[in-house]
Amino acid sequence: MLTPDQLEKLRRAGKTAAAARDLGLGMVDEGVRLCDVADEVEGYIRRHGCGLAFPCNISRNEVAAHFTPTTDDAAVFANGDVVKVDCGAELDGYVGDTAGTVEIGTRAHTGLIEASKDARDSVAEFIGEGTPLTEIGRLVETVLRQAGFRPVENLCGHQIEPYNLHAGLSVPSYANGDHTVLRAGMVVAVEPFATDGGGAVVNGPAGNIVRMVRERRIEDPRTAEFLEYVKAEFKTFPFCARSCDFPDAEKHVKALVRRGVLSSYAQLVEVKGGIVSQHEHTFYIAGPRAEVTTLP
Repeated sequence: MLTPDQLEKLRRAGKTAAAARDLGLGMVDEGVRLCDVADEVEGYIRRHGCGLAFPCNISRNEVAAHFTPTTDDAAVFANGDVVKVDCGAELDGYVGDTAGTVEIGTRAHTGLIEASKDARDSVAEFIGEGTPLTEIGRLVETVLRQAGFRPVENLCGHQIEPYNLHAGLSVPSYANGDHTVLRAGMVVAVEPFATDGGGAVVNGPAGNIVRMVRERRIEDPRTAEFLEYVKAEFKTFPFCARSCDFPDAEKHVKALVRRGVLSSYAQLVEVKGGIVSQHEHTFYIAGPRAEVTTLP
């Protein structure tokens, strides 16, 4: 179980992430630049005393996850876009991870968006100590299929530990037969992805998000200095060049990827080009009913 101090940090990170999520979703509109939304979301998290658990993901339409804009990205939202805003705040390693979805100017995918939200909220009604993972997946799948959609089966929620965003358990979106139960003291993110496509994602182009995978000696002194900055600023969490307050960050990131120090995340694209929606909350397992830490 978390100590009172640790739980307070978890709650502060969660509330900060929730407010940043809602800020970002409220900014999404036709003609708005993706990078402006990402910068505002991340700026809010930092201004409120937290670090970034990962770059603000802004994934549209058939892209389910793992895209963040670059500093000079001129891309803007278009009418009809289905936009996922996924953000995370961390405070001394304790994380709030949360996401929501909006549609711009049309209502062609209202049912799809509501389905992932309903699935997440249905889980919130019963998740707690002793809940088997497969039962979470069964409920998510039931809610989505009854609404006429499919879960993205190879995207799942995850356990979170201090400074470790994807730790230990995976939380499925279908009945996968895993009878492992949630234990008191665990922190988990539940994030149903719903689609009108094939129900799976494949790797697409690089999404501008990286993480550190190994230490190596870096010859270039400025790139070596950048690496030390990254380790101090982002610890073990994923990051992107846009989020770095360091000159020529894009250049240094590319150099470290080439050296194998950083690994790049691919965008996750629906296998049949289907539209994807996502809703996510972080839960603290403290008894028969978990606490949602990412409410506004």
